[in-house]
Amino acid sequence: MRPLLMFAFSLFFSQIASFPALSQVMGESDPLQYADIADLSSDAPVIIYLTVKEAIKVDPERAPNAPPGTQRFYIIASTKALIRGQGGVGETIRYVIDLPLDDRGRAPKIKKQPFIIFARRPVGGGGDNVQLVAKDAQLAWTPSREQRVRSLVRELVAHDAPPAISRIASAFHVAGTIIGEGETQIFMETDTGAPISITVLKRDGQRKFWAVSLGEIVDEAARAPIRDSLLWYRLACFLPRQLPASALASETKANAQQARSDYQTVLNDLGNCPRSRQP
Repeated sequence: MRPLLMFAFSLFFSQIASFPALSQVMGESDPLQYADIADLSSDAPVIIYLTVKEAIKVDPERAPNAPPGTQRFYIIASTKALIRGQGGVGETIRYVIDLPLDDRGRAPKIKKQPFIIFARRPVGGGGDNVQLVAKDAQLAWTPSREQRVRSLVRELVAHDAPPAISRIASAFHVAGTIIGEGETQIFMETDTGAPISITVLKRDGQRKFWAVSLGEIVDEAARAPIRDSLLWYRLACFLPRQLPASALASETKANAQQARSDYQTVLNDLGNCPRSRQP
């Protein structure tokens, strides 16, 4: 085996021991949900549209940690476009992937096939080497899928992009002067420290209304997020199914109960967070 490939194999194998990678092959219609693409894109500082030039089989004894029923490959690919990533990438990209075998024990043929990969630059590595961020972070390419990924990446890198939610810090309810009126506010902590809050309003004779504010001040012009947007994803896919007791520690029993009810209204309006893959 050529010395270059021997070095690349040893480098990659040391980094994917707990990180097998499986290819996802797409059917006639795209099975991926918005959350599937968001999960991969959020975790991937490097996203590349490429074509596989070489898929070199790795001997099983050199891949003892490969999942059963897979074949490990060392991939050499040609860059078609960089969708996300600072510093650019070279014309050639190299990575390791474990592909599932069919019923006859054969791996899929991916040479000359186009894919989108979601990756990071490996620790201690460099140059043309990248590491997939998930076992299925190589996706079959189509023009529509590429556009979906690009659209989501634009949301992620926008200066006002909603950050990931780490926990609900506090919630409180204030009853109105008329029975049935009131306002609930829910404050969340985020990975970046940027504030996000939810306000639920109920006015006499009106339908309950809620909105999300990104900032220290509750925005009166704020609205609920549009489904399949990054803000919707941050809320629908990661909010807990009920308000934590710690967030309501200072509330009376009646106010805490109303806050829980208003929170359920938010969850019901957001809807579920469908995925076709495990995040």
